[in-house]
Amino acid sequence: MTTPSLTVPILYEDTDFLVINKPAGLVVHADGKSKELTLVDWILNKYPEMKEVGEPLTLSNGTVIFRPGIVHRIDRETSGILLIAKNQPAYLHAKEQFQDRTITKTYHLFVHGSVQAMKGKIDRPIGRSKNDFRKWTAQRGTRGELREAVTEYKLLAKGGSRDEFYSYVEAHPLTGRTHQIRVHFKAINHPVVADPLYGPERHSPGPLGFERLALHASFIAFTDMKGNKVEVKAPLPADFEIALQKLKELEKNPSNLA
Repeated sequence: MTTPSLTVPILYEDTDFLVINKPAGLVVHADGKSKELTLVDWILNKYPEMKEVGEPLTLSNGTVIFRPGIVHRIDRETSGILLIAKNQPAYLHAKEQFQDRTITKTYHLFVHGSVQAMKGKIDRPIGRSKNDFRKWTAQRGTRGELREAVTEYKLLAKGGSRDEFYSYVEAHPLTGRTHQIRVHFKAINHPVVADPLYGPERHSPGPLGFERLALHASFIAFTDMKGNKVEVKAPLPADFEIALQKLKELEKNPSNLA
């Protein structure tokens, strides 16, 4: 099987681990419904020996979804860093670090509104939404178990007018809940820009120009099999660079809002 249409930059590689820069729009693994190419297709094409590394997913209809080396995931429209284990001992080693919360992750994102605090912590448990099976929530209206979720953040820049304001934020999730950053910033009334699930409805790109979720996994630090600390950064994608320039323009002239 070949995957000529997939280009996945490799940021770091050794005999045990691979760190890639996932493009926005690429789903990590199949769901048993869609036929689209996934990151797993790329992995199996480039590293066929990794097929059985990790924990395959068995669907209710019996279909087995291979997830070679996938220790954690990021959403389809999120770009950036993903850590992949190349063998089973490395997979278990990375999984233990995630469970012990010794892996450090950093995200960059644009949110709606003017974030007031230069630094902050969102400490709100997350549960499934009662109103939409696709959503999670850190607000009222949850169903089932609530799970601890903590996100620290730092304000980097902001600009706009009273009616239309944006903030550029660095976030550090201390836990690893599904949609955690998106849910937490929604809960404090600063939803991520261009978020189709948790953000305000918009039918065209806003002033910052985003046509996808404005969330980028930019940094990870973990320990390799020899006990050495590995730190990897992912460069900002082009749409983030453009949005930063537009944000600077909004700081100088709020009337430029589209």
